Amino acid sequence: MKTIAIGKFKAECLALISGLVQTHEEIIITKHGRPVAKVIPYETDKEREAKPLKGLATFVGDIVSPIDEKWEANK
Repeated sequence: MKTIAIGKFKAECLALISGLVQTHEEIIITKHGRPVAKVIPYETDKEREAKPLKGLATFVGDIVSPIDEKWEANK
């Protein structure tokens, strides 16, 4: 992770972003020594785009076999 002052980032923005694409390294931008922003490389995840909910649900137990218990509806 690279840290750079905001003034230097402004002056070298295009070169830093070009390098970011190649190295996939994050850049922390600071103002008066304090972090104010983080620049990260944009990466596409084709599977996540196609199935945005994949991996968010968890199945506990057997969801295929019939249930032995008798269910009753509330009246």
